Amino acid sequence: MTNIVGIIPSRYASTRFPAKPLVGIEGKTMIQRVYEQASKAHKLSRVIVATDDQRIFDHVKEFGGDVMMTSPEHQTGTDRCAEVLAQLTNVDVVINIQGDEPFIDPEQIDQVAELFERAETQIGSLVKEIEDEEDLFSDTVVKVVRSKTDQAIYFSRAAIPFIKGVEKKEWMKSATYYKHIGIYGYRATVLESISKLPQTNLEKSESLEQLRWLENGYTIQLAETEHESNSVDTPEDLDRLLDKMVIRENEKSNRH
Repeated sequence: MTNIVGIIPSRYASTRFPAKPLVGIEGKTMIQRVYEQASKAHKLSRVIVATDDQRIFDHVKEFGGDVMMTSPEHQTGTDRCAEVLAQLTNVDVVINIQGDEPFIDPEQIDQVAELFERAETQIGSLVKEIEDEEDLFSDTVVKVVRSKTDQAIYFSRAAIPFIKGVEKKEWMKSATYYKHIGIYGYRATVLESISKLPQTNLEKSESLEQLRWLENGYTIQLAETEHESNSVDTPEDLDRLLDKMVIRENEKSNRH
């Protein structure tokens, strides 16, 4: 039986949205909502919040969650996950769950976990088909191209693949594009190794840590999801997400 642990890295400091984990969303904080959604995943034996802030630590304890304090020096969520892993025993796989997706679908977590049913999977993640041209050409939406065996070939903030000889407005008619959904799974031994790797030129160029892993020869197995990613980077993102949730609830009510 594979022991899979979900870890939610959570920082208090954020230049665009300070105190984001503790912001209230319809009666619960963001971090509590993420924790509760992650706890619904069937494949996880345990869910842990990894934080560097006493306020978040205390709050998670208050709502009955599992939490560990980690160093404030970490540059990435992957590094924070690696510190937590070092304090655990008998863990086979770690799922790094974004702390700013209050409505993450537990099915996505299980989908990443299922990738590790293959012994050869080192790192796992998700992609979703791009349906909006604005997403295709936005540098905040990370695109990915994959092999015939569903392994990541490259990630970029640019629209990839480039289609030579075709107007950009026609690209979506000529190819299927995929966005990266930022949830990762790592084989425990792989997480220990990749957390020690120095930054690479590709990673610095695109500001995407997964390129460090690819440059160093690690493989990233991908699965396709139909669920959208709804991360919250700014207060405006939260307003848009809540508006979207209201619309969905209204649509459900109208159907009944």
